[in-house]
Amino acid sequence: MSAQSTPSELRKRSPSSSPSGRSQKDRSLDSTRQLKPSYRPNNALRMTAIRVVVAGLLGFFGLRAAQKWGRSEVPDAYALCSPEGKIFTVDEANPEVECMVIHGSHFSDVGSLADIRLRWTAIPVRFIQSGAVVVPGISDSHVHILEYGATIQLPLEGPKSVKETVQVVRNYILSDPDVRHNKSTFVEGWGWDHTQWLLEQWPTSEDLENDPVVRGRPIVLQSKDGHAIWVSKKILDDIEFIPEEIEGGTIFRDSNGNPTGVFMDSAQSLVNAPEPTHDQMEKRFGLAVRDALSARSVKIFADGALRSGGAALYEPYSDNPETRGFLRIDPELLNKVIPRFLRDGWQVNVHAIGDRANGVVLDAFEAALKDANVSALRPRLEHAQILAKKDMARFGDLGIIASIQPTHAISDMWFGEDRLGPERVKGLYAFRSIIDHGGRIALGSDFPVEDMNPLAGFYAAITRLSPDGKSPHGPGGWFPEQRMTRQEALKGMTLDPAYASFSDDQLGTITPGKRADYVVLSKDIMTIPAGKLLETKVLATVIDGRPVYGKI
Repeated sequence: MSAQSTPSELRKRSPSSSPSGRSQKDRSLDSTRQLKPSYRPNNALRMTAIRVVVAGLLGFFGLRAAQKWGRSEVPDAYALCSPEGKIFTVDEANPEVECMVIHGSHFSDVGSLADIRLRWTAIPVRFIQSGAVVVPGISDSHVHILEYGATIQLPLEGPKSVKETVQVVRNYILSDPDVRHNKSTFVEGWGWDHTQWLLEQWPTSEDLENDPVVRGRPIVLQSKDGHAIWVSKKILDDIEFIPEEIEGGTIFRDSNGNPTGVFMDSAQSLVNAPEPTHDQMEKRFGLAVRDALSARSVKIFADGALRSGGAALYEPYSDNPETRGFLRIDPELLNKVIPRFLRDGWQVNVHAIGDRANGVVLDAFEAALKDANVSALRPRLEHAQILAKKDMARFGDLGIIASIQPTHAISDMWFGEDRLGPERVKGLYAFRSIIDHGGRIALGSDFPVEDMNPLAGFYAAITRLSPDGKSPHGPGGWFPEQRMTRQEALKGMTLDPAYASFSDDQLGTITPGKRADYVVLSKDIMTIPAGKLLETKVLATVIDGRPVYGKI
């Protein structure tokens, strides 16, 4: 078969075919992908229109496929079938099919094996292994790709104390001769989490000074949630002026009023960390895309994070009544900039964690969208973590996308009630309440804050349990009434993120006419016991009909 063969040449018999050789129900293969940019195209390191098929993770799961077609061996047109009819299309017209046909970079047909063999007589047919399934390409709707690249260089998530974390920094310095022999080399790490230390306490610059190898070096260590940094004495001494207070942030101080070395949210801007060089940015980007491709986003920060106590609440924190958190942007300014962006055709994405922050942002969106075409603008509220009851219906009413991260729920469930109290915590990660009120949910990981494995998010969304099957409310899940169904979770990882990135006309479902992005999984994630989900391996990740990981 020639690589230049056309669909009409390949499809030998089709009783209801049109002059082009395609059935009337087939969608055009001539449509082109048009991904609308959500920021200006002259930005360096643009990540516009880069599709995320994270499920492959380019070796993340470490499974070697059998001897099948690799990228260079795939013919121009082929059929891939499931012996059990387990190709989950996320297309309401044909939710489960036995076979799909790929021609070039697009899906060309779906149906039963008999129908496909009748309509396509000149193409090879391959079968996935028994028990495996095919799903559309999985997208991550919220990532920090350059930060993820930084975490790979010096990850800090594992240690259980300040001392252990300093030891990790020490080991990193000793392992790199260039850093070890040059005390002026900037050291940057990511991922420390004081809420997971055996003694929950904030670190200080003195903790770094106590180690002779670490002492005297310029060190900046980012917290797991990205909303606080812990710096060394050298960095502190290099800050020319530290104000008493800073709007939208916190400067941690000791009993004498001296900065201790931790800066939260907007206060992080005081730290004179050197800007990454172009080579460093490329290195981070390369490290990250080795594991996954990145999505694009433009974002306004409304508040901080729940973990670090910066999320803006209507009422004080239950475990710290002296504060309600803080907004990082004045509501008046928010009400000015959102309409301006929308009028210019930008997609507006706003980070909001606390119930007050979410309420303020929803108010701003509601005012700005009165005369706007919401489906053309597709505004997004990133995280939507803590919601007042009155705000849960507003996502559906206003057409605002809730971009949520299910793995945050199973991380925060252990301290959520202590921080928010027994009533307010019911509005934390209220996925079901958003969906039941007609809201659209796009799922993501927020990596490197959480694990980038999309199946971890799928598992968290449908179980609300830790990976070992536990929760503060027992094995039934944490607030189990807020769980998503498997169908909702799969849609939230495929079609809904595609909609949220203006690419649903080309991605998100296995539908004739769309780009042939799909993933072959070793287990049927739609039916196996939830406890087996995280054992699922990726057999192949396919972009534009060609494997980029594994074989088919």
